[in-house]
Amino acid sequence: MEHFDKMDQRILNALQHNARMNTKEIAHKVGLTVTPTYERLKKIEKSGVIKNYVTLLDREKIGKTLAAFCNVTLQVHSLPLLKKFEAAMSKLDEVMECYHVAGTYDYLLKVVVNDMNRYQDFLTNKLAAIENIANVNSLFVMTEIKHTTAYVIDK
Repeated sequence: MEHFDKMDQRILNALQHNARMNTKEIAHKVGLTVTPTYERLKKIEKSGVIKNYVTLLDREKIGKTLAAFCNVTLQVHSLPLLKKFEAAMSKLDEVMECYHVAGTYDYLLKVVVNDMNRYQDFLTNKLAAIENIANVNSLFVMTEIKHTTAYVIDK
């Protein structure tokens, strides 16, 4: 973030906490007038730092009461099979996040579903149907202690 100054960082921090703010509200929050705030925001958007504007839902209130982290080990680690696995993960609606990791496991998945029956269906009929999986270790979320989407941007 070398090319962003302190004011750009303040704009990014404000947007991370409320992406619905309009340019006037952002300007007021960061202490600028509207025009320079608008210009800075467009520059930041053009740089690709802001990937998207989204609405974060309360998963419990929409019936997604079961969250699990799945550690996945593959049998073979050839590039074509890794890419095939990753493509398959991208198509599964239940998989909210997928990371290729180093260590004991090959991939870490965050899976969110309605209940244990849906998780079993996901595991049995979707995940197990993907070739090259050697092992899946599931960890179920009991209580969510902290969940944030905002990155700390140094001031």
